[in-house]
Amino acid sequence: MGLIYEYMANGNLARHLSDKNASFLSWETRLKIAMHSAQGLEYLHNGCKPPIIHRDVKSTNILLDENFQAKLADLGLSRVFPGEGGTHVSTKVVGTPGYLDPEYYASNQLNEKSDVYSFGVVLLEIITGQTAIIKNPEKVHVIQWVSPMLERGDVKNIVDPRLEGDLDINSVWKAIEVAMACVSPTSIERPTMTYVVIELKQCLAMELARRQEGFEIDSGEISGMNHVHTGQTPLAR
Repeated sequence: MGLIYEYMANGNLARHLSDKNASFLSWETRLKIAMHSAQGLEYLHNGCKPPIIHRDVKSTNILLDENFQAKLADLGLSRVFPGEGGTHVSTKVVGTPGYLDPEYYASNQLNEKSDVYSFGVVLLEIITGQTAIIKNPEKVHVIQWVSPMLERGDVKNIVDPRLEGDLDINSVWKAIEVAMACVSPTSIERPTMTYVVIELKQCLAMELARRQEGFEIDSGEISGMNHVHTGQTPLAR
């Protein structure tokens, strides 16, 4: 028996974020990819009966068609969530380093918030253009790389420099807030994927409004933003 899969002409998200020869992704396109991926994950958690936990959400498992519409791929490690009243699945830890929920890793207890954590890492990759484990001698995680700059309000150096400031600053702030909420250390602090979808739709609406008005954000405005006095999650703009 053979399996037939939809052809995804633009490969995976990771290639477009890290390969300088791949197509450049605008901020609008990145937000659409994030939103489509979030919608796919939200469907697994809430649209499937019983719910499904993906367990391996990462940028190489987000595939892009000819229009850069994202599809969540590779359910090989997925688990069906318990029936009515269940809160977690006790299971051997599997997943990809860099995307793995630390709470799940420590407890062997899996729930849908483990997927939320992994998605938050992907969203940080989309925003920064960095990999989950940054390819430098220190091999620091993208969360640790972003956090000190957030404390200083240094959005300019968080955002992928290839975007060259061509974005709506409020949508960037909101996207960062969503990402950092998703990667909260404990699952109870993380949002649901339903909430994430709603927030990313708002991010996209802000960026589309800017483009429709023909307003270009000067990259200098980003560096001039007020400092954010916070821990991991940035405050409202």
